[in-house]
Amino acid sequence: MVSLKDIAKECQVSVATVSKALNDHADISEERKKMIREKAEEMGYRPNLFARTLKTNRSYNIGVLFTDAEHNGLTHDYFAAVLYSFKVAAEARDYDLTFVNCGGSGGKRMTYLEHARYRGFDGIMIACVDFSEPEVLQLALSDIPVVTIDYIFNDRLAVVSDNAKGMEDLFTYIYQMGHRRIAYIHGTDSAVTTNRLSSFYRTAEKFGVEIPDEYVMMTRYRDTKGAGEATEKLLDLRRPPTCILYPDDFAALGGIHVIRERGMSIPEDISIAGYDGIRLAKLTVPNLTTLCQDTQHLGQYAAEKLIDLIEKPKTAMRNITIVQGKLYEGQTVLKLDGSRGEYGNGYFGNNGKGCRILKAPENA
Repeated sequence: MVSLKDIAKECQVSVATVSKALNDHADISEERKKMIREKAEEMGYRPNLFARTLKTNRSYNIGVLFTDAEHNGLTHDYFAAVLYSFKVAAEARDYDLTFVNCGGSGGKRMTYLEHARYRGFDGIMIACVDFSEPEVLQLALSDIPVVTIDYIFNDRLAVVSDNAKGMEDLFTYIYQMGHRRIAYIHGTDSAVTTNRLSSFYRTAEKFGVEIPDEYVMMTRYRDTKGAGEATEKLLDLRRPPTCILYPDDFAALGGIHVIRERGMSIPEDISIAGYDGIRLAKLTVPNLTTLCQDTQHLGQYAAEKLIDLIEKPKTAMRNITIVQGKLYEGQTVLKLDGSRGEYGNGYFGNNGKGCRILKAPENA
């Protein structure tokens, strides 16, 4: 096993200098730190974690509280991608991850906070939880360093996707493609939903687009069945929308199924758009128009800022980091001609037999 003494000999410096370089002490130049660290890595040096724990009084273990209400677990594409980037960034700084749960020794149930203390977590990453739950509040308000993802809680460190800007960009693109009858099937009540829905209405108002109440519906996130049922209702309206926005890319699959079951084509007969930018969006035919969230930086920033707070509690900033997404135009929003935002000279309906019918618009 490679020791500090071995590294010191190779670098022709003292053992104390090697120790300071590996522990990022300020009284060692960055150039010398880099040289010593590169040599240590080249020699296959691995720190004694037990000794480091005793010295720093840290476990180098971060807890992850992830309680998806829809029970999607790590099949939830968006949060799985965020968690992966969080894991990569944490491991780069020698931290491990453990999920927070309610299980304890001997099968005794623990609260989230009790489990966090039992495991000796240095910090907690909280994502996709209900902050109205007493146990979540107890953990978030404890003295353990916390970072929340996509939720701003009190003065806690937070890294959030800019959902308001994302929805604005998505709506603007659809508007610029000539659509004026735009429907939105949004997710269940949450901070994310509130920001997106407010931005949807605000952007519509900016462009002078009227949104009838029947154009806005709710379903659960990643619920293909619920999204499909909402799509049915929208298509059966006397004046159906020309474009439907879905709460996420996965839910959009339910809408795609219903549309195709009716013998309609995307985007020739109806335009659609998703949200999140999961890999599946680029595998659908045609490619789904969506707003791609920057999951890499969401997870990376959350890990880096939480570890900074753990290691430098007196100087680390407890701020909110906003991460921008990016529009993926895809192929599911058709460019409409004219100022009416119509398909052709009319709008389509359905006779209940899966056949597309063109109707002349009233009061043309």
